[in-house]
Amino acid sequence: MSSAIGIETKAIPLTTMVSEDTQKVGEALSNVLADTFTLYLKTHNFHWNVVGPMFHTLHLMFEEQYNELWLAGDVIAERIRALGRTAPGSYGEFSRLTYLQEPKAVTSAIEMVAELLRDHEMCARTARWALSVARTAVDAPTEDLLTQRVMAHEKAAWMPRSMLEEERTLESSGA
Repeated sequence: MSSAIGIETKAIPLTTMVSEDTQKVGEALSNVLADTFTLYLKTHNFHWNVVGPMFHTLHLMFEEQYNELWLAGDVIAERIRALGRTAPGSYGEFSRLTYLQEPKAVTSAIEMVAELLRDHEMCARTARWALSVARTAVDAPTEDLLTQRVMAHEKAAWMPRSMLEEERTLESSGA
């Protein structure tokens, strides 16, 4: 279909009907939701169980992050529903759809920080992949949502990355 200015456009229905494109977007968003909820649970667990000299700082940082993840999960699930799909909502579905791994055991504060860094980086990759699916489907609201998720995970990864850099600097200086 051509528009009045001669640019090829995709016909977008005014009502959200389940199509092959919205199906793919919904599936991609389900992976993002599973990663979000899994990271929420892990971050909350670390908030409860962190110990050591950085306790207070990490306890507050983890709380800020799990609160943001909780709110994001609701927005993502509502977008899945707006696309006419059922949002995943069980531990079984999340464990099948997530790209994140469960922690093997209670870890040290530094291991918690390193694990959350890896997980936020993975969540940003998952959101970028889902963003490409939304772009292909010409789904601007989902593109916006996923752009915000990439930014949130990149910012959340910056904090632990900075903490670990300080730790590496101290180790290499022999302190």
